[in-house]
Amino acid sequence: MKITKLTTWQVPPRWLFLKIETDAGVSGWGEPVIEGRAATVEAAVQEFSDYLIGKDPRRIEDIWQTLYRGGFYRGGPILMSAIAGIDQALWDIKGKALGVPVHELLGGRVRDRMRMYCWLGGDRPADIGRQAKEVVAKGFTAFKMNGTPEMQIVDSHRKIDEAVARVAEARAAVGPDVGIAIDFHGRVHRPMAKALLRELEPYHPLFVEEPVLPEHLHCLPQITGGLGYPIATGERLFSRYDFRPVLEARCVDIVQPDLSHCGGLTEGRKIATLAETFDVALAPHCPLGPLTLAVSLHLDAVSHNAFIQEQSMGIHYNTGNDVLDYLVDPAPLAIVDGYTAIPTGPGLGVEINEDFVAERAREGHRWRNPVWRHEDGSIAEW
Repeated sequence: MKITKLTTWQVPPRWLFLKIETDAGVSGWGEPVIEGRAATVEAAVQEFSDYLIGKDPRRIEDIWQTLYRGGFYRGGPILMSAIAGIDQALWDIKGKALGVPVHELLGGRVRDRMRMYCWLGGDRPADIGRQAKEVVAKGFTAFKMNGTPEMQIVDSHRKIDEAVARVAEARAAVGPDVGIAIDFHGRVHRPMAKALLRELEPYHPLFVEEPVLPEHLHCLPQITGGLGYPIATGERLFSRYDFRPVLEARCVDIVQPDLSHCGGLTEGRKIATLAETFDVALAPHCPLGPLTLAVSLHLDAVSHNAFIQEQSMGIHYNTGNDVLDYLVDPAPLAIVDGYTAIPTGPGLGVEINEDFVAERAREGHRWRNPVWRHEDGSIAEW
């Protein structure tokens, strides 16, 4: 079996899909993308095609190592996201060729279904209590919300009070047993994070995500020591080499690799196993499309330390199209009573509607991160 062709499509709302074809008539799909830089990752995928055409797609580890090491410069969001989508498609091909789901190739599943959580509140969180009640009524046992809008490196205590009030509103709406995850989104710098993290403690967060920006992870031991709830990070870390110092510092409880950013399933499995050696939980980051979600579920299936899965159905970014729109049959990713069954179909277990992908790619997208500014005119973290 040899790789014969790579095709990419930019599709709404902000995704990039990849199809890899072979001379055996078996094809695989992946989702190589960095939000806001889809065209840049697409160009990287096409450059990587020079290493792929004519190669045996079943030699996944060898191809991964070639793409990672063969170009001399390595790592980072663009190259690792391009590798990620290619890697996803190769696993899809191998599973389809053998007639088994990908998790069977990784030792078989350790669970039958995965607990899921959803997003609420938008970029500038508001109306939290009503939305929290609505998602719980749909069967979810956990949800995530942004903790704050923009916040200066040193800001007024009013910003902390407002953030705590929103979490308090959510907790009052759903009671003590629903998990509330709070995403700081890198908007909270170290001086403010120290206070906010402690004032959230009475509301028993499921976890706080990205309490500081990735470049300031060395600060985590200083600001999270003694907290009585878990700290999560990792969506902007792109390899096991990025995760290693964070784990060695013993300052995180949950790692969140994104399987469209961290080199795909091949590298994601290594990150999950590395985390397990530190008794750290796994919760893959996934505000993206159906292929990223499907491959995340396969990693969850074989990772004992996986405990919950993000998904983006109905998220505020998804305008024009949503996660299930691109599937021939949405059933493999259906959420029932807050859980999704581990896919059992061959490969990634989802079938992409290629005609619909081609149709929507004619519209495409030019999604960009919002650019925010503080009241003094300086740039704010989004």
